[in-house]
Amino acid sequence: MRFSLPRALGYFVGGLWTGWGGRKRIEARQLRNLRRLVEKVRRDSPLFHQLYADLPPSSEIVLGDLPVTRKPQLMAEFDDWLTIRSLPLDKARKHLRDIGKVGVPIDDVAVFQTSGTSGEPAVIVLSESFVEYAYGIMLARFERYHRKLVRDVRTLGDRVTITGGNGHFAGNGFNKLVQRLNPRLAKGFGVTFVEAEQPIGQLVDRLNAIGNIAWIVTYPSMLAILVREKEAGRLRIEPAFITTGGETLTADLRARVGQAFPSLKYGISDPYGCTECLALSFECSHGRKHVNEDWVILEAVDDAMQPVPDGTLSASVLLTVLANEVQPFIRYELGDCVRFDEDSCPCGSPFRSFRVEGRQATLVRAGEVILSPLVFDLEHDRAQRIQLVQTGEFDFELRIQLAEGAVAEPVFQEVIESVKKVFCHNGLNDVSVRAGEAPPAFTASGKFHEVVPLRDADTRTMA
Repeated sequence: MRFSLPRALGYFVGGLWTGWGGRKRIEARQLRNLRRLVEKVRRDSPLFHQLYADLPPSSEIVLGDLPVTRKPQLMAEFDDWLTIRSLPLDKARKHLRDIGKVGVPIDDVAVFQTSGTSGEPAVIVLSESFVEYAYGIMLARFERYHRKLVRDVRTLGDRVTITGGNGHFAGNGFNKLVQRLNPRLAKGFGVTFVEAEQPIGQLVDRLNAIGNIAWIVTYPSMLAILVREKEAGRLRIEPAFITTGGETLTADLRARVGQAFPSLKYGISDPYGCTECLALSFECSHGRKHVNEDWVILEAVDDAMQPVPDGTLSASVLLTVLANEVQPFIRYELGDCVRFDEDSCPCGSPFRSFRVEGRQATLVRAGEVILSPLVFDLEHDRAQRIQLVQTGEFDFELRIQLAEGAVAEPVFQEVIESVKKVFCHNGLNDVSVRAGEAPPAFTASGKFHEVVPLRDADTRTMA
C-alpha cells in the first residue's frame, strides 16, 4: 500500500474545480462518480452484481434506482461484498485481533473496525486511493481561516488525540497509517495519543504532564469529563482549539467548554464523519457542516427511506461513499437524524450544509416512547462518572463511579429519583431503575455513553 502525492493533489485540484463550478458542476460530478462506482461494483462485487441484476444500465442509473443497504446484511456477506477477493473476513479479523498491527496495511488495503455502538462492529476496508482522497479533499475545502488556524495552532503546542486504545479504531489507526505511508506528511499532523479508558485521575495527570497542549481531538463524552475536571481545578491545560466527532455535541456542552476553557482562541470544530467515511463533511468558518458532495452522497430520509425536504428532521440518513471502490457503501443506512439547511451558507460554499440532531445508536426506546439521552441529568457532585444502562424494555440499571470519600447509597438514591422523574414526565410510570454493582464502561473505541440503550436485533432486509 502506497500513498501517491500526485494522485492526492489530483483530488485537491478536482475538488477546487468542482466547487468553483457551483451546484451544476457538483451534481454532474456526483452523478458521473456514482455511475462509475455502480459499474465497478456490478463487475467486481458478487453481492452487488446480484443486488443490481435487474436495474437499468449503469450509464442510466440514478440514485433512487438503488436499494438501501444495511450493516448486518453486508457483514453477513463480507467476502462477496468487497470488490477484491484477497481479503476474506477471517483474514481481516485475524489482523484486527493483533493490537500491534494498528495502522498496518494488509497488502494494498488498510483495515479498521467500528465500535459497534449500534450493534455488531463493522470491518472497514480502505484503499490507498481513499487515503489520497481524504487528504486532497481536506485541502480543497480549506478556507483562508482554516489555513491560518492550522498554522497558528501548530506553533502554540502539541496536538493530543484522546480515543480508544484497545482496538483498530480510526481515531488512532488512521494517524498511524498515514505515518507509515508518508512520514513527511504525517509530521505536519503529528499527534500524541492518550487512551480514553484509563482512570480519570491518570488521564488528568497525563494531560497535565504534556503541558503545552494546543489542540485536543476527542469525543464529546470525553470532552464533558475534561470540562468537569477543569471546573474542579484538577486539569490545568489551556488548549487553543478542540475538535470533536463520533457523537452529538450539544449546545449546552459547547457553552460549558467555552466557559471552562477561556483559552480557546479558535473554539470547537465538530465535523460529521464515521469510520465508513472519514472525510464525509467539512466544517466551514461559519460553523456549518457541508457534505463533500462530489465524492459523498448523504440522504436525509423518513422511516420509509424516502427523502425528506430540506429543513425537516430525518428519521435516518443514507450514506454513499463514491471514493471507496474496494468496499462499496451505497445507500448505506447510518441511522443518525440530520436536518439539511434551507438557506445558503454565509461562507459562500456551494456544497449543501446540514445539522446533526441525534445519533440513532443513543436513543432510548421504552414501549412507544422514544427519549434522547440528553433528557437525563446524570451528574452528581459526589460522582466521577454515571451511566444509565437499559437492560430490558422497561428496566434500567444505574452504574456510578463515586468520587473519593463518597458514600454510595445516598448518591444512588438521589440519581435514581432524578431518572425516575424523567420517565414519569414522559408517561412512563412503571419503569424500574436499580443500582448496579458494575462500574461505568467505555465502548471499545473509547467513547463514554452516559445512556446505553437496549439493542434489538436488526431484522430489516436490503429491499
